[in-house]
Amino acid sequence: MKHLNLGFIGFGLIGGSIAKSLKKRGADIRVLVYSRRKNPDLFVGVEDRIIDEIVYEIDDSFTDCDMIFLCAPVNKIIDLLPSVAKKASPNCIITDVGSVKGAVCKAAAELGLASRFIGGHPMAGSEKTGYASATDNLLENAFYLLTPSKENSPEDISLLKELVEATGATCVILDPERHDRITAAISHVPHLVAAALVNLVRKHDDEEQTMKTFAAGGFRDITRIASSSPQMWEEICMTNRDAIEDYLEEMESILREYRQVIHDNQGEQIFDAFEQAGEYRNSLPIRKKGLFPSVHELFINLDDRPGAIADVASLLSDAGISICNIGIIHNREFADGVLRVEMYNAEDKLSAALLLRTNHYELPERA
Repeated sequence: MKHLNLGFIGFGLIGGSIAKSLKKRGADIRVLVYSRRKNPDLFVGVEDRIIDEIVYEIDDSFTDCDMIFLCAPVNKIIDLLPSVAKKASPNCIITDVGSVKGAVCKAAAELGLASRFIGGHPMAGSEKTGYASATDNLLENAFYLLTPSKENSPEDISLLKELVEATGATCVILDPERHDRITAAISHVPHLVAAALVNLVRKHDDEEQTMKTFAAGGFRDITRIASSSPQMWEEICMTNRDAIEDYLEEMESILREYRQVIHDNQGEQIFDAFEQAGEYRNSLPIRKKGLFPSVHELFINLDDRPGAIADVASLLSDAGISICNIGIIHNREFADGVLRVEMYNAEDKLSAALLLRTNHYELPERA
């Protein structure tokens, strides 16, 4: 890949991870970052040689950019487009990292940017935010969706695709409408359903918070995404209204059907619903590609004795395997895997699994 001058409007978790991934893999890039304020985290980025220059205005510094990444919430991306269009050269590719594409691509087209703007959506993330949380492997094995228009040249699409794949991500080309319908079904509506379920329990909990006390692993697992950023999800829902409304209407219909068959004591239909859902869910790829980053985790059966967790940590540490996260699974809906250990990458996970099994630890597989 040729030398590229990359501009980033905003440089948090996603923008920082893109740049870190590229520089780790030896890409010949120069990174220019716009920030609204003097952020100490970005000074660390300069010291780490990830950022080459920081500016506090969207000014002529961006004229030399080959690509500009808009790394902001969807509504903010739309607001930023006019300023970026004024400074970007006619040959500059403008892209974004927002999770809704139709509204952003439409706004770009209305500004006359259809031939220069290519929508982008790295399907990776974290509950953490900011450059300090960016990593050089966040995009590894994640899907990175691009939504070009008919006006984009094959050369520009190819160049951006090459850059995306240089981060370790898997690039997929979609049209904006299909993108928004897919993400509505697999991400946006599930977030709303999770929020609704949590609020249902919150509404009916008593003063002693008995429901909260008894809410175990199953409830936590299916509602984890309800803890996502309220501001971000307000913007997503408002900018992908049509697709979300369609799927919510269908979800309402399915729930009404379930309610009716329960009322009519038609247990076989509930059996069929769970059987069909289970078959489809179990067919999902084991490799975790999706709206969340790849998680390199192992579940370990341990004896209930003092020092058992410390023994595992010491074993991995002595082998030079770093632990990203570790915790006890309190979910008694599953008998196996009482300790969860997360590594930073797939290689460490494989090494840890081999080491633990060699030392007679049981590592149950969990879907």
